[in-house]
Order: sequence, then C-alpha cells, then structure tokens
Amino acid sequence: MEQRVIRYSEAFKRQVVEELESGRYRSIGEVRRKYGIKGGDTVPTWLRKYGREHLLPKVVRVERMGERDRIEGLEQRVRQLEKALAEANLDKVLSEAYFELACEEFGITDVEGFKKNADRRLFAKDMQGGTRRG
Repeated sequence: MEQRVIRYSEAFKRQVVEELESGRYRSIGEVRRKYGIKGGDTVPTWLRKYGREHLLPKVVRVERMGERDRIEGLEQRVRQLEKALAEANLDKVLSEAYFELACEEFGITDVEGFKKNADRRLFAKDMQGGTRRG
C-alpha cells in the first residue's frame, strides 16, 4: 500500500494557523477535519512555525538533580505542619472552653482576673523553683 505525501502551500498553512489563532475553530482536530489534514503533527508543527506562540511569555525552570524530590518532600512537610497547627489550635480552643466551664462550675465570674492572678502565682512558683535548683 503506497502512502501519498500531500504538500501544502505556505499561504494555506498560514491561513490555517490564522484561523486557529483567531478562534474560528475550537481545536486542532476541528480544523484538521474541515480541511482533511491527515497528519496528527502537521497542524501543531505549523502553529510552532507560523503562529504567535513564540510571542507568549514563557517561564523556564531550571532544576538540579533531586531538586524536584526535595521540593515535594518540603511540600509534604508543610502539609504535615499545617495539620499539626490546626490540631494545636483546636486543642487550644477546647482547653479554653473547658477552663471557662470549670470557672463557671466553681463560681468564678472574673475569668480574666483569675487568669492574671494564676499567671503571677505560677511565675512566682517557677522563680522559687529556679533559685532552689541553682
């Protein structure tokens, strides 16, 4: 079975590219069907050669060996730390709620005053314990 090679003119190639870039066709497949272009790489090649793709800003990323693995590992670590932080915040909220319930149970109405007084007492106790050790 002999394959026929079809040659397209420069004007035709540029016309197809212009029609694609103007949005007349939604996809390369659609323009291929309309014009009966058989090769799957034909139109993309024309786009690279004649299209405006080269005018679009491109980001080039240079990575060293193993850098991608390192980045993925760091991203995973960030996710773990975010989860741990969320759990710690939840524990803090629950502890504050339990503390307020305990104060209510013991009839303490000035919760903030109680906290300040407790902080002073704990600090003083800590300082006494620190001097005994030294």
